[in-house]
Amino acid sequence: MSKTTAPDPAPPAGEDQDLGAAGSQLSTAPKEDLPNLPALGVIGWVRWFWRQLTSMRVALLLLLLLSLGAIPGSLIPQSGQDETKVADFRRNHETLGEIYDKLGLFHVYGSVWFSAIYILLFISLIGCIVPRTWQFVGQLRGRPPGAPKRLTRLPAHTTWRTTAEPEQVHEAALALLKKRRFRAHLAGDAVAAEKGYVRELGNLVFHIALIVMLVAFAWGQLYKSEGNKLVVEGAGFSNTLTQYDDFKSGNLFSSDDLVPFSFNLKKFTGTYERTGPNKGTPRTYQASLDFSAGPYGKDEKTTVKVNHPLEIGDSKVYLVSHGYAPVITVRDAQGKVVYEDAVPLLPLDANVTSSGVVKVLDGYRNAQGKKEQLGFNAFFVPTYGGHASGTMLSQFPALDSPLLALSAYHGDLGADSGIPQSVYQMDKTNMKEFKDSKGKLFKRLLRPGDSMTLPNGAGSVTFGKTVKEWAGFQVVQEPGGGWALAGAIAAIGGLAASLFIQRRRVWVRAVKGADGVTVVEMAGLGRSESAKVPEELGDLAGILYDQAPGAPDPDDPADTPVPAEGAEK
Repeated sequence: MSKTTAPDPAPPAGEDQDLGAAGSQLSTAPKEDLPNLPALGVIGWVRWFWRQLTSMRVALLLLLLLSLGAIPGSLIPQSGQDETKVADFRRNHETLGEIYDKLGLFHVYGSVWFSAIYILLFISLIGCIVPRTWQFVGQLRGRPPGAPKRLTRLPAHTTWRTTAEPEQVHEAALALLKKRRFRAHLAGDAVAAEKGYVRELGNLVFHIALIVMLVAFAWGQLYKSEGNKLVVEGAGFSNTLTQYDDFKSGNLFSSDDLVPFSFNLKKFTGTYERTGPNKGTPRTYQASLDFSAGPYGKDEKTTVKVNHPLEIGDSKVYLVSHGYAPVITVRDAQGKVVYEDAVPLLPLDANVTSSGVVKVLDGYRNAQGKKEQLGFNAFFVPTYGGHASGTMLSQFPALDSPLLALSAYHGDLGADSGIPQSVYQMDKTNMKEFKDSKGKLFKRLLRPGDSMTLPNGAGSVTFGKTVKEWAGFQVVQEPGGGWALAGAIAAIGGLAASLFIQRRRVWVRAVKGADGVTVVEMAGLGRSESAKVPEELGDLAGILYDQAPGAPDPDDPADTPVPAEGAEK
């Protein structure tokens, strides 16, 4: 039996060109011809530009530019998200604000330059994938290429002599390789086998997944909507534009795209840590809802918690905030109830110290019988613990000792001026203060159930015994989220396959020698240098040797195959 060792992997110039061809066929990347610059015409330049755009290096460069372009969108206030912050930035940084405005940095994702990168990347990926896909399909439809003339010049190889007939060796090799999930067939005097197509498949899946993600993100940005709604216990919400406190959407969104549903807030439940360093930290923070999907949907019960939204179609209802709404009753000078409602107040700190206003717009008549409007500044603490630096502050977020401070005004609130007003602020331009007998601003501290009488018989205000709670909800509708998630998972799987799976080929040649004894040659070739190829070849050679045992060699009585460079039996 003869032994062989691993020669230099690179064959001499001019020899075994078929070996180089066999190695090159492991790649599905399209071949690119260098442009003949002096002979280029218009069509030539267009073809050259297309080849550059659809090359993998340009696709990676565009992907990097897209990532870098998204950084300003995270660091600089965006007009589509918070107009107030954008206005504040422009006011505080006049010169820089003008530069940012010209560069489109206040609306990065809708800017021309970001859209250009996005579209070029999309085209580049498609141009990369289409030819690679056709070549890969062609390889799947074809058969592994035949064996090179000299298998001993491959980086991993082994050979031995056997008394078995060549046909027997070929049959055993075919059965063994197919059992190991190789695509194998007999080509001439050798068995050709190939494995690791999942590597190329993973590469294609990765790039297709990127396209799916790009489409999903673009779809989501163009058709997305996001709105906020404050709902007091016992009240409800219907998913229509007029119901939102504030609302923003993508460029292609229309009101018809809103998912039809409604819900009622039955109860908000909040419990807090009472002791320790985390005192005041919420332990339970949830809203119990009755909701119905569709215009005629059946009522269902659910509980919405932080990071556990209610999902209806493409819409998700998140619980984002919480506060208190004291029930306030206002009577005019004749004792008639002109206002009775739960007034939501906005929290100012973690202990839910809250402030807001009460506006009585209609129905009020003063002691002289004239129509007026009333306004009250309200300051509320759920747990009163005294004054600190002249300011009433809450000591705990739960309703342990609620206290309400009211200061009263009368006149014209300007609600009929046609200028939008915030329900949490009061325009005092045409309002007069109610003053006590000492000429000071009329202000009172009320416990639940307390009332205060306005000066000069102008009426009264009662702080109800019940303090309701409110919950703030954010309704997000962003189609394409499922496709984006599927694309991300597919991209990770495809990338893992392209990185960890090796494309390799194995050839087994069995021919009669000059002395009539069969000579078996086995060799393996991988797309890149890897210890897996010689290890796998050694394993296959050991199994095949057991089925085609070695014949004595006149020069060497040993009868075991000796693989090259780490290939083991």
